[in-house]
Amino acid sequence: MKRILIVGCGDIARRTLRRLVQRYRVYALVRNPENCAGLRNLGAIPIVGDLDDRTSLARLSGLADAVLHFAPPGNPPSPPLSKGGVDVRTRNLLSVLSQGALPSCLIYISTSGVYGDCGGDRVSETRAVNPASVRGKLRVDAERQIRRWARRNGVNASILRVPGIYAEDRLPLARLRAGSPAIAAAEDSYSNHIHADDLARIAVAALRRAKPCRVYHATDEDEMKMGDYFDLVADAYGLSPAPRMTRCEVQRAVSPVMWSFMNESRRLANGRIKRELKVKLAYPTVADFLATKTTRPDCSGLV
Repeated sequence: MKRILIVGCGDIARRTLRRLVQRYRVYALVRNPENCAGLRNLGAIPIVGDLDDRTSLARLSGLADAVLHFAPPGNPPSPPLSKGGVDVRTRNLLSVLSQGALPSCLIYISTSGVYGDCGGDRVSETRAVNPASVRGKLRVDAERQIRRWARRNGVNASILRVPGIYAEDRLPLARLRAGSPAIAAAEDSYSNHIHADDLARIAVAALRRAKPCRVYHATDEDEMKMGDYFDLVADAYGLSPAPRMTRCEVQRAVSPVMWSFMNESRRLANGRIKRELKVKLAYPTVADFLATKTTRPDCSGLV
């Protein structure tokens, strides 16, 4: 039985884990020992370690045939953020993986934020990265580390660039109830989405079919502006639509983190996940998902 190591055991990792445990021996890196019992219940073998502390990762050396790297970047050391930043967590992980028998493949979940603002253009996987946010810059650094390491060591490493993740418990209901604004339609940005379960499907498909050093857009079929997404969710849950304001007014009204999402506009192509990974999305659009829901809990996810 092949061995898979999952690094970063959040919601997406747990959804992916459920799809793997029947066919693979799955190890899960966990920082907090209190989370071990929950992972064991899902069928994983937990390993306690901290990506910010390389010495705690020694047990990962030579452990797995494949690695799913879902962990977000840590806080960057020097150089300062304005010069790019370094994802130390990825650096520590790759250092430890290099010390034993190498995995045959590594799948990394990145973000579509690596492209920055594309002015609403349709974006293919070959577009040059141009991150504007700290989050995007650190992801670009992680991607580059992984690709260099993979080429140097002959490992099949692939990148999944992921947009806004949604699910039953990851919808913007709290911000709708709070009356948080959306951008006026004429000025609004295009956003991209993927259901959490479909992202787990894509990750598993990448393990089996991804090409070496290949980028894939893990996104659905929608081409919606962000305000239209908010309106769609509001209508489905019987809520008032978000008030529309100019871009300048919205920037003043929302947090800098939220603005970093709202300010960037792009439409991601997803042909590769269909042609190469043979993925069939359960929810090709957000509307497809909302149509399946008959009971709507009070959820508070972001976009």
